[in-house]
Amino acid sequence: MATKLHRSILAYSLCLMILSLGPDHVALCTAQAQSFVYSGFRGADITLDGSAMVQPGGLLQLTNSSDIIGYAFHRAPLRFRHGAGGTVRSFSLSFVFAVQSEFDKESSGGMAFFVAPGRNFSGAMPGSFLGLFNASTNGRPDNRIFVAELDTFGNGEFKDIDSNHVGIDVNGLISVEAHTAGFYDHKTGSFTNLSLNSGDPMQLWVDYDAQITQVVSTLAPLGAAKPRRPLFTATTNLSDVLEDPSFVGFSGASGSLSTLYSVLGWSFGLDGPAPAINITNLPKLFRGRQEVRSKVLQIVLPIATAVFIAAVGTAITLLVRRHRRYAELREDWEVEFGPHRFSYKDLYHATEGFKNKNLLGEGGFGKVYKGVLPVSNLEVAVKKVSHESRQGMKEFIAEVVSIGRLRHRYLVQLLGYCRREHELILVYEYMPNGSLDKYLYCGEDKPTLDWTQRFGIINGIACGLWYLHEKWEKVVIHRDIKASNVLLDGEMNGRLGDFGLARLYDHGTDLQTTHVVGTMGYLAPELLRSGKASPLTDVFAFGTFLLEVACGQRPIKQDSKDEHIMLVDWVREHCHNGTLLQTMDTRLHGNYDKDKASMVLKLGLLCLHPLPSARPSMKQVMEYLDGETALPEMAPTHINNVNMMQIRGFPDLTTSIGTFSGLSGGR
Repeated sequence: MATKLHRSILAYSLCLMILSLGPDHVALCTAQAQSFVYSGFRGADITLDGSAMVQPGGLLQLTNSSDIIGYAFHRAPLRFRHGAGGTVRSFSLSFVFAVQSEFDKESSGGMAFFVAPGRNFSGAMPGSFLGLFNASTNGRPDNRIFVAELDTFGNGEFKDIDSNHVGIDVNGLISVEAHTAGFYDHKTGSFTNLSLNSGDPMQLWVDYDAQITQVVSTLAPLGAAKPRRPLFTATTNLSDVLEDPSFVGFSGASGSLSTLYSVLGWSFGLDGPAPAINITNLPKLFRGRQEVRSKVLQIVLPIATAVFIAAVGTAITLLVRRHRRYAELREDWEVEFGPHRFSYKDLYHATEGFKNKNLLGEGGFGKVYKGVLPVSNLEVAVKKVSHESRQGMKEFIAEVVSIGRLRHRYLVQLLGYCRREHELILVYEYMPNGSLDKYLYCGEDKPTLDWTQRFGIINGIACGLWYLHEKWEKVVIHRDIKASNVLLDGEMNGRLGDFGLARLYDHGTDLQTTHVVGTMGYLAPELLRSGKASPLTDVFAFGTFLLEVACGQRPIKQDSKDEHIMLVDWVREHCHNGTLLQTMDTRLHGNYDKDKASMVLKLGLLCLHPLPSARPSMKQVMEYLDGETALPEMAPTHINNVNMMQIRGFPDLTTSIGTFSGLSGGR
């Protein structure tokens, strides 16, 4: 082993001596080893995709302030195995990187080095998915991908240890091993933390030893010697993972916070150590808008002043008109809570001036338009909150503060926002298949959802609510769960959206009385009596949602005599009579799993129990849906004697719509 290693080192040394007069980036190849080193990327043999670009100074910038995913690949694939069907070879890599967040303490994505069988990541998502996976591909064994991640957002769904760590991943985003970013002093053994998104350049080393199937990861500030003690060691056999050949490269993925992910230098070696990066020749790091702006002003200001004086009248007129057209409003709370802020000008052009042809929908709190961002060509949904609404500003702030920081595969992600004096604007992921209600309440001649799709949507929304109630850093009560607030992505997965009425609480604290808000047919009786929203009032609304999806009917409907009928009472009556499955949507034509359908209907009735203590938590709901726990038998008194319209203290909803603030009709 030692002799082989010495030969490999000698081969590298000879090649480096021969090519020492070449450019800063050099490609090397010997009979025993393959390697390359880029001390800057000007003229480098790499392929770029997405928002990635090489700056004139040689800096490889994976993302910028507008685009959210970028890739850089070594142009040619590499042979990672010893012959056909052989084991994966040892390899070593090093790269210098920098992460610059628009906000000092927050960023919402990450960057990664990867070894992958191809270069097509067209279905990948930004943010926590690092531009490598999406909700359906994450963790699949057939991904055949190795990842060294630099994660600047802690996502509980992927079991992240914190929002500032280095991790080794295989086929998905749950790390084989991870450690908080930093390094060990070789003299004292003490650990020093490093902030990945500080904007300071750092160097990461990753070495895979095929004989003992171990990956060693080491981090240090740029210019420091490689620490003797690594950050961590992970055991994983990449012979079970990597295909031959495979591509090597980088991905950078911003979330709702604008973050720049850059690579200054990169080296890689197979069957031997990666060549050293010449740090003296690395490109200069772009230090942000303010530095560039100040340099431009120093050069341009004297010339611009003379031109300005000559045309001052015209300039003032144009500026006033432009200001009125694109003027925005900023307040102190936005600095602390706000996610990425879009300019009104970009949103105006993205929606073609908010034209009606781009109108996606209109609700009680405003209009939603489809837009395409001018630089990234990303499709978005732009919601203009109605300023005539009495609670418009309050709901706008609640939505920005809550959903702007939430990350979950079954929640619609808020990408950013904008404010004007009389306009409140939110920018979301675009959901191409619209809201769920249009598939439930369509006519017989229009396509509907089959049972598999409906059950998948139910599972997804339940999972998202469990995350909101119990798994996030705060308790989030949605307060407006209904079919029209569930949006469908390109794969017909349900995503819970519209957090305009949401409330946040610390875990373990008492919930406060608030105005009664929500939609008729989804409001729990105790909410109307006391005004206190809780996770169990969300569970009640989820029960109505379950019946909606299964029965394909609205929660309140009118019969032939113009009287209001509650869907829950109708389903409960059939349950008592032993004809429960007769309530299922007739457009399914009986094509559904009868056991699961019966379970969903009974679970809906259980969630709609008038006593909060008798309702399950969302964690228990998930256990019922997954078949981990059997659904309890409901008492006959619960099935037969409780009419939701006649509970003591529960007002007649058919005549009391105007007595509560923020109520809307079922839609």
